[in-house]
Amino acid sequence: MLALKKSLLIVFVILVIDQTIKFWVKTTMTLGQEIHLAGNWAIIHFTENNGMAFGMQFAGDYGKLFLSLFRIIAVILLTWYLFHLSRKKEKFGVIFSFSLILAGAIGNILDSAFYGMMFSESTYFDIARLFPVEGGYGTFLHGRVVDMLYFPILEGSYPHWFPFWGNQQFLFFRPVFNIADSSITCGVLSLILFQRRFFQAKNESETTVESSENPTIGSPNEEPQTKQDIESS
Repeated sequence: MLALKKSLLIVFVILVIDQTIKFWVKTTMTLGQEIHLAGNWAIIHFTENNGMAFGMQFAGDYGKLFLSLFRIIAVILLTWYLFHLSRKKEKFGVIFSFSLILAGAIGNILDSAFYGMMFSESTYFDIARLFPVEGGYGTFLHGRVVDMLYFPILEGSYPHWFPFWGNQQFLFFRPVFNIADSSITCGVLSLILFQRRFFQAKNESETTVESSENPTIGSPNEEPQTKQDIESS
């Protein structure tokens, strides 16, 4: 249960950070406004999207509704799986990774589910208001996800011989994202990079336990030697 409490604390802390930053951006900045934190390399750039992580779009209003429902189902399954991992006393690294994924999923669900009802429209000229008298800009599950983290670290052009994009401009890192997106990405990368460390030790320990419970004394088809056989040999 201690692992579960730590997991829930991780989810709570990430959600507080994610939603605090989103509320601050939404209620103090106009759409497209920027705050440069470290020159042109680290920027708070306010934008909103109707789709998936890192600003990707998904099939209009119906796609938006489908994506919101999918996120809710994913959160329910992830929550159940975290409880399952805690009961199995899984390695905390695995629980930590899934906690990051769950926190990020919940963070973006809150935007999609409630921001349309809570805020007025953000425009390039007007800052959004919380709980406006005339109502919000959208309905339940039709809110837009708030993104603000922008790191255009490297800019240049592909060489002329580069396939498909020769001489075209490139920018790394182009997508604008949020804390929830970062949390999901870190959780997934952690599982991928450390899967051997997370799961190999567990498999080895399970093999050891099975071996100790079922020791191999001899071949099951081998008949025990009699006293006469031993003396004759």
